[in-house]
Formats: sequence, structure tokens, C-alpha cells
Amino acid sequence: MKERLRYVLGLLLLLHSTDSFYVPGVAPINFHRNDPVEIKAVKLTSSRTQLPYEYYSLPFCQPSKITYKAENLGEVLRGDRIVNTPFQVSMNVEKKCEVLCNFPNKPVTLTVEQSKLIAERIREDYYVHLIADNLPVATRLEFYSNREEEEKKKEKDVQFEHGYRLGFMDNNKFYLHNHLSFILYYHREDVEESQEHTYRVVRFEVIPQSIKLEDLKADEKSMCTLPEATGSAPQEIDPTKENQLLFTYSVHWEESDIKWASRWDTYLTMSDVQIHWFSIINSVVVVFFLSGILSMIIIRTLRKDIANYNKEDDIEDTMEESGWKLVHGDVFRPPQYPMILSSLLGSGIQLFCMILIVIFVAMLGMLSPSSRGALMTTACFLFMFMGVFGGFFAGRLYRTLKGHRWKKGAFCTATLYPGVVFGICFVLNCFIWGKHSSGAVPFPTMVALLCMWFGISLPLVYLGYYFGFRKQPYDNPVRTNQIPRQIPEQRWYMNKFVGILMAGILPFGAMFIELFFIFSAIWENQFYYLFGFLFLVFIILVVSCSQISIVMVYFQLCAEDYRWWWRTFLVSGGSAFYVLIYAVFYFVNKLDIVEFIPSLLYFGYTALMVLSFWLLTGTIGFYAAYMFVRKIYAAVKID
Repeated sequence: MKERLRYVLGLLLLLHSTDSFYVPGVAPINFHRNDPVEIKAVKLTSSRTQLPYEYYSLPFCQPSKITYKAENLGEVLRGDRIVNTPFQVSMNVEKKCEVLCNFPNKPVTLTVEQSKLIAERIREDYYVHLIADNLPVATRLEFYSNREEEEKKKEKDVQFEHGYRLGFMDNNKFYLHNHLSFILYYHREDVEESQEHTYRVVRFEVIPQSIKLEDLKADEKSMCTLPEATGSAPQEIDPTKENQLLFTYSVHWEESDIKWASRWDTYLTMSDVQIHWFSIINSVVVVFFLSGILSMIIIRTLRKDIANYNKEDDIEDTMEESGWKLVHGDVFRPPQYPMILSSLLGSGIQLFCMILIVIFVAMLGMLSPSSRGALMTTACFLFMFMGVFGGFFAGRLYRTLKGHRWKKGAFCTATLYPGVVFGICFVLNCFIWGKHSSGAVPFPTMVALLCMWFGISLPLVYLGYYFGFRKQPYDNPVRTNQIPRQIPEQRWYMNKFVGILMAGILPFGAMFIELFFIFSAIWENQFYYLFGFLFLVFIILVVSCSQISIVMVYFQLCAEDYRWWWRTFLVSGGSAFYVLIYAVFYFVNKLDIVEFIPSLLYFGYTALMVLSFWLLTGTIGFYAAYMFVRKIYAAVKID
């Protein structure tokens, strides 16, 4: 037992440590002294509007030639538009203060429209995201934690904020951060004595400052002198008139002991890990609780039922009893709309395979945040290719349910769920287009996605459906009667909605803490990379959904209600209802969204998440219940 416990703990520690894995396919770049280190801009983001904008949507200094980086599908869908900037940074070369563009005697003049736009972006709390050697810029935040007074003097807690604030407001006036103090950390690589030292960038910080034009003393060589912190006034942006200012920057290099392979740890260890362990323990307790109930039902009740039903001498007494055996002639009667049911379950299988593979691959460290957009690109392609499995399971189930029109069924499987997703995304995209945001999916990308859907996913679903439909249908252990049995009046707690509320709360309870971190990653521009935890939570979710589904279908059959097909699918997805309630709670309490379009985007994408989660959990529960029903009816003797 001790050995097994040690093995499990070792596995958990391995999963936890995956966030500092070396990422395959991302090679380090070695710099020599004076080598240029390119600073690129990614986008502007705000958790208040949820609308990303490209860097040059604001009147920042531009290089002589603007070059956009070729982007993958995930980057485009995230709204990243990576572009070069005029910052001149060289490896291990300090810069005290330098004017970025325009000569000191000719400052940048912002028109009234540009001033209004900058003021609006500052009011909306926008952050600017830059990268150096593919490492995102971060702002250091230092604060005292609630410790003893003596310890407070010694040590400050340090956290990092992604990007830097565009500006700030004070007494209803707008101030722009026009001076950036870059602090870059390098790791000196070990080389032979005769060779020149090589350096690798391991951290990229910025201290943004707002300094009034008159306080920046600049000479003809574009060098400038920063004023003393006490005597400087910030650079105000008045949205009612033209504004003059200088964009300046300084560069400071520091040596660091952090190795290149661990340079992302600063960004990935921002959240408290203890809460994740609490989440896992909480989830395990929930699953053990469910397992106890299930074991009690299966071992005591079912064995007793089967023993009673199989007694040869008391057949007449048994027939008078109530119980799940009495509906044996109707339990496998095909439900209404078998094509739609099998299509939704096919999409659920597609989602299940995609999510399982994505989380597992990410857990192994192959979808690091340093490979921007890799997670979303992988998820899109995997969903397309998993169509063959979705089609196979849908086709086989459709045949079991006495369906005949397999071509129509295959088309329904390939288009029903993806069609809803595409439709909602297209409508939301129109609103984002109207705001000229970089989050809007460009028309060529949309055409490419449609080509992937109809060129990859649709044929693969047809292929899987064809083989699934040709395969022997699932072997049901009892025959179905010609005439349907009358269903007795059901108690109030057997109502479908009550079932959803009861069945959903335990799987949701097993995962809601992890859900908070996922929501923070999506809506507050955080990095989520604790995929070891997420994989464990996913396994716990699968187990708890399966168990609760078996309990619910058992109670339903004991109440002599044999219409379990659709009901199991709906009830097993009950945790999606709690995800929706949690999303509303998160919107009200955690986000500062007030405008219509950001609210529409939040609830539009939340609706897609809830729909996908319902399909996923409903499919898991359905197949668990189907296996259970076939097992128990195979165990009793039927005349």
C-alpha cells in the first residue's frame, strides 16, 4: 500500500512540475555583446472591453518599414498582430535615455482625434504587450503581504503583471506613459576560454513613466536626461485639443542565474499552487463519496435485485413487485429523434478525443505559451481530425437505434454542432469588425476555417459514419416488446430539471476551482499552464460524470420509466448549467465590463463553452449509463 501511495505521489509531483519543461521545437537564441535584440509589439488588451487592438492602432512611433510577422491560426484567433517597433536595443549595452522618434526640437504632435482615442483607451484600462526574444514584457508589482511587522521591513512580495498600462487617470485627467525603462535580464552561457561570451535573454521587465515634454531635457543627438522623480510632472493628454510630447526609452541590463529553459517560470507561477492541490483533494473526496454510493447500489441493491429476479420458484411474486426488471421489454426501445441524438453524441465524442489529447500533450510541455497560438491551432486541427471517431460512434449508435438514412445522419453529425459554433462566432465577429478590433477574424482566415470544416472534417465524419453504420450494432441483451408499456405517474423528484440540478452539482464541485483559473486565463489575459492539474481534474470529471449518470439511470428504471436515452444525455450534462451560473457570477463579481458589445462577447463565448461542456459531459454520462443498462439486463433471466 505504501509503495502504491509513493507511486501516486510521485506521479502527481511529475504532473505538477510540467510547467518548467523544456519546450521541444523552441530553440534558444545566443547573442553576443552588441547584437541587436529586437523588440516587437503584440497587441493592446483590456479586460474591461475584451477587444484587442493592434499596436499601431494608436499613434505610437513607427519604424521606417512596418513588418508584420506571419502568424499561425491560433495567433490570428487570439487577436495577436506581431509587428516590429523602432526601439533600438543591443545585448548588454546600456542606454540612459533616448528619444524614440522625431527630433527633440520637433516633438510628436497628436491631433484632437488621436488625443481622444488615446484618452479613451486609457479610460478603458488598456495594456500594451511587447516581446523581446519571444519573451513577453511584464511590470513588476511589489507589495507587503499580511505578515508580522518585523518581517515586513525585510521582505516584499513580488508579482508580475502582463504588459504595461498605457496610462492612468487622476482627477478625471488622462496621463500617457511616454517613457519606458526596459530592464532586461541575461544569462551568461558557459563557453571555452578562447571563445566570446554568449548571452541569452531570460526576463523582460518594464517600468512605464509619464514625463511632461518640458521636463525631458533632450539634445540634438536624440539623447535625453530624465528629471528627478520628485520634481517631474506627468504627460497629460487633453482630449479636447492637440497635444505635444516625446516618446523616450531607456535600457538597463542585469545578469541573472535563471537558465533559458526556466525563463517562463516567472510568468507561469503567478497563481498560488496550493489552491490547485486543495482543488484536487476536494475533487478526490467528491469522487470517493460518489464511489461509495455507487458501490452500495451495485453491490447490495443490484445483487439483491438480480438474486430475487432469478429465483425460479417465485416468478409470480416477482412479477407483482415493482423494479427495473419490469421494463425489460421497453428499456431498449429506440427514442424519439434518434438521428439528432446520435449526431450530438458523435460531436461529444469528437470533443472528448480533442480535449483529452490537447490536455495530455500540453501536460507534457509541448504547447508552451512561448509557442504563441499553438494550443488553439492544435485544438482546431484535432477537432477536425477527430471527426472520424465522432462519425464512427454516431453511425454505430444510429444503426442500433434502428436508423436507416445513414448519409443524412452523417451530414447532421458533421454540421449540427460545428454549424451552431460557426454561426455564433460569425455573428460575434461582425460586432468585433464594427469596432475595428484585431480580435476580428479576417475574411481569408474564415474561408480557411470553412475549407477545413468541409474539406477535412466533413469527409472524415462521413468515412467514420460509413464504417460505424456497417459495423454490427450494439448487442442489446433483451428483446423489445411490440406494444410500449404504460409509464406510471412519476414523483416530483424524478422531474427532468430536478435531475439536472441533482446530477450537475457533484461533477461541478469537483472542478469549479480549476474553472476559476481557466476563466482568469481567458478573460483577464493571464497565462494558464498548470495542465498537469487540469489533466487530473479532467479524469476526475469523467469518473464523477459516469458515476452520477449510472446512479440517476438506476433510480429512473426503478421508477419504471424506460425513456432514459435523451434524459441521461440531458441530466449528465447538468454540470454545464452550473458552469453557466458560475459564468454569470464571474461576470458580475470579477469583471468590470459595462458596455454592450463586450458583454455580448462574454455571454456569446460563454454560451459556446456551456454548449460544448454539456455535449462533453452528456456524452460521457450517456455511454456510462448505456454500458450499465446493458450489463444489468444481461445479468437477469428473462422468460
